[in-house]
Parts: sequence; structure tokens; C-alpha cells
Amino acid sequence: MNFMNRKELIRKYIDFFKSKGHKEIPNSGLVPENDPSVLFTTAGMHPLVPYLLGQKHPLGKKLCNAQKCIRTGDIEEVGDEVHHTFFEMLGNWSLGDYWKEDAIKFTLEFYTKILKIPKEKLAVTCFKGNKNAPKDIESADVWISLGIPKERIVFLGKEDNWWGPVGNSGPCGPDTEIFFWAGETKPPKEFNSKDKSWIEIGNDVLMQYNKNEKEDYNEARQKNVDFGGGVERILATINKLKDDYLTGCFLPIIKEIEKLSGKKYKGNEKAMRIIADHIKAAVFILAENIVPDNTEHGYVLRRLLRRAVKYAKEIDLKESINKLAIPVFSVYEDYPDLKKNRIKILNEIEKEEQKFRKTLERGINQFKKFSKNKKLSGEESFLLYQSYGFPIEMIEEECKKYNIRFSRENFEKEQKKHQELSRTAAAGRFKSGLSDSSEATTKLHTAAHLLLASLRQVLKDKNINQRGSNITPERLRLDFSFPKKLTEQEIKHIENLVNEKIKQSIPVIKEEMSPEEARRKGAAGIFDEKYGENVFVYLIGDFSKEICAGPHVKNTKELEHFKIQKEESSSSGVRRIKAILEDSS
Repeated sequence: MNFMNRKELIRKYIDFFKSKGHKEIPNSGLVPENDPSVLFTTAGMHPLVPYLLGQKHPLGKKLCNAQKCIRTGDIEEVGDEVHHTFFEMLGNWSLGDYWKEDAIKFTLEFYTKILKIPKEKLAVTCFKGNKNAPKDIESADVWISLGIPKERIVFLGKEDNWWGPVGNSGPCGPDTEIFFWAGETKPPKEFNSKDKSWIEIGNDVLMQYNKNEKEDYNEARQKNVDFGGGVERILATINKLKDDYLTGCFLPIIKEIEKLSGKKYKGNEKAMRIIADHIKAAVFILAENIVPDNTEHGYVLRRLLRRAVKYAKEIDLKESINKLAIPVFSVYEDYPDLKKNRIKILNEIEKEEQKFRKTLERGINQFKKFSKNKKLSGEESFLLYQSYGFPIEMIEEECKKYNIRFSRENFEKEQKKHQELSRTAAAGRFKSGLSDSSEATTKLHTAAHLLLASLRQVLKDKNINQRGSNITPERLRLDFSFPKKLTEQEIKHIENLVNEKIKQSIPVIKEEMSPEEARRKGAAGIFDEKYGENVFVYLIGDFSKEICAGPHVKNTKELEHFKIQKEESSSSGVRRIKAILEDSS
């Protein structure tokens, strides 16, 4: 196995799947378009949901790409060798084309023939079956036919080898995961999935079923395959590294942390990994025109930056953490949005760091108040942690220094209570999840097109673009580029124009064309690297032309009556409108 960098790995992967008849799809943004179910793109399949549900993809039924992703559920786990907030995921998909046999053949061929991983170092897991779906003997038989011995195949339950649905209904099915032996010794004959020396390096999700709202699992009309493999994990594997942070994806950042702190990575691994991970994730989030805030995307960004500052303080980093962002631009020079937003990204990191250092000072004053009775309760310690950014280690040190009684157990009880609330809130985001294409969201989705076209016309600015949207069955929220607050008169004019188009009963037409043709025809969309060879353009008469993946109503009259509820600032140079559809009677 020769040393390989991330660009080589991604190129080999894409070239391999192109040779198998797949078309490369663009790397989508980190903020999912028109999807209220999650804050960030968490996997390569995320932008493909309409097509997994049966809609035709402009590039066909066999697709592949490398997708940038953010997962916030692992923030507290970051610090070991394998957890990351930002990562890149290799993905290939069959949308009702090939099935289990070819999917598994492609996966094994890529790992053993292209990446030269010895077959004797691989093992797999398959779904063991439950009351809803049988044991996945079919996948296991394919692995055996390709030379993976029975002793290296383990059947596991739903918590390990089942995917979906996201939300209450939609596509779902078993998955089969592939593992690599990273131990120093010869791999054991039998595969023990609990042995930490076996590292998962890829997963074929086999969307065989469709779950309905009555909890029934039926064979899906369109069976899909979704492979996912983390670039960082695979790079570490093929380069014989047990630590993802020693790959080229992280090492330049780690070296800069060593330089600016005067400390070595060995002995400070946890703190340095957290700093490197969080700075990288923050750079990519800032490149999406998100700024630190106390809600949603901005809150995640703020939390990442503040954790980076806390751990930088622990290792006595001598400079602002924005200096650590500089290697990120070099590692990911193939992302033009990083280069384009470089100055803004560095400024925002520095601004947030200064703000947080002041908060820490207020936290120390609060600590002094709490500790007058020589005792710190679980609630008080968690407040210092949550609101003032005190690391738990810092709370323990301060208590020890001033001889204050403190129970880490009480702190952890309070933290667990908060995590349960956070999980419940996160679960709530999935109620109208990825599979939601209800009548209500479909209507609001079409209304968003009319709204964008009305904004351009009323505000006399053809360069107004959508900067994000969030649509639930109850309301739509549209973020758009515009430098100032709208007047009451402008808001009313926009609302009236949308309702005028609804009353005109205009048919909504879908056309397929190249991005170049869409641009020539004046379709709304940000024409960058995110588009593939073909796109869908939705036309509402000659009033609205917009690149979109759907879903939409067939005629504007279905929308009845449109009402703007609020217009406000979203971030610098971006305004936000919240609106609903009402019964016209």
C-alpha cells in the first residue's frame, strides 16, 4: 500500500465508479436546500432524497461523488482518533438500477483492486433480521462468493445494520458494513465486531423496503443502493495510520498548533484534535455565509469556535485561533468557496474569539459568586459550562484551587438532562423529515418560487438569490440576498403580486436542460460548481424560472392565498421572510 493523499483517493474513487457507468454529481452545500429535518448535510445521500423517493435524476440512475458533510451529534465525542465534525464522504448510488450483488462487488473491487487492501484483512457485518424484515442471507452469500470467509461475516441487529427511514415513513432497509483489521498482529480467523482493531471503512445501505405511517414495511417499488465511506478513515487505513489526525487532512493543522503552542502532539492529543477538528468545521460553515449566533446553524458554529478557544487556552496557544485556519485553505484548495471567503472567514473567527474571551471573564466573576458558600451545585457548574464556556476540567481546577466542594457526578447528571432535551429537540426536526413531500410542503415549496420572483420584480433587482430556505407543513422561510430592511409598502406589494399569480391559475411546468441553457433562459440559481450535466427548471408562466429538485403543485391555483408573517435580518446582507398559505374562503 503506497502513501496516498485525499485528492488522489477521491479521484481514484470517482474514476473507478465512472468506469462502472456512474455519473459524477456535484458536491452540494453544507446547508440542505428546502429540508427542515436537519441543520447540515450529514451524508452524501442527503441531497438525493427526492430521487431515492422515485423522482427521476437528470444524470440517470447510477451516480457517484465525494460530499462535504457536518455531523453535530459527535461534537462531544471528538478527541479520539476517529471522530470528526466535518468530513468528506465518498458515495455511490443506484436509483432502482443495480442491486445487492453488484453493489457489494463494486465495493470489494474498489478496496482490493484499486486501493490494494488485502482481502484477508477485511470482514463484514450483515442484518440479522427481525419481525419487520428477514435475515439478509442474500448479501452474506454475495460476500462469500467473492472470497470473504463465513468466519469473517457477523449478523447484527437493527441498531447496527439497518438504515432509516428518516422521519416516520419512507425508504429503509438493511445495510452491510465492511471492516479493516488495523491491529499489529495477523488478523484473527474469526471476526469479532466488538474488537476495536476492526475499523469500519464503508457501508452499503440497501433500501429494500418502504415503511408507511401505519408502521408496515413493504417491498419498495424502487430499490436503491447507497454506499458511504469516510475519506479520512479510508486514508488512515490505506496509509497504515491508526490516527486519522496524522493523515494529510489534519496534519498541517496539528503542526501549526504545535508551532504556536510550543507543545508536542504526543501527550496533548485530545486537546489538539478538538482544536483541529473544530477549526476546520468552522471554516467550512463560515464559507456557507453562516455567522456565529445563538440559534440553529450559527449556534453550532459558535459552539465549535468557543470549544476551540477553550482548548487552545489549555495548551497555552500563543496566537489567535484564526492562525490555525490558514492550513485548512491549503489542505482544501480544491474548494473555491473557501478561497473566495478567506478574509471574511478569518475575521469572523477572530471576532468570535474576542467576544468569547470577554464571556470567560464574566464566567470567572460568576464562579466567585457561586462559590461563596464553598460549594458548587450541579446546576451551577453546568451553567458555568453551558453559558460561560468553562470546560469541566477548568471547573475542577478552580474548585481545587479555592478549596470548594464540587461533585462531578452532579454536574454529569445535569449535563445528561440537557443532552436528553437536546436529543428530543433534534428528533423534533425530523417530524417533517427528508421523506416529507406532503401536500402542505409541496404547496409552500411552489409558493417559495413565486416569492423569489416577486422579490426580484418589486425590489427591481434581478441579482436577488435564495440564500437558504426551511419549509415545514406549517410555513415557509426564505433567506435572500438583499442589503436593507424592506418597507411595509414593499412587503405588501410582494404579497399582493404572489396572490395575483395564484389567482391567474398558471400551470407549473418542469423542463430538463443543461445549466448553460438554464442560465441563458434566465433561470434563478447560483451558477457554480454545484450543478451537473443536466438540471430541472420549473417554469411558472413567464413569471418564475428556477432550478430546483421539487416537489411542486401542478397549478398555482392550488395555493389559494399567500400571507407574509414576518420580514427580518438573517445575517449581513441577507434578509429573511416567513410566510404561510391560507384557505381562500
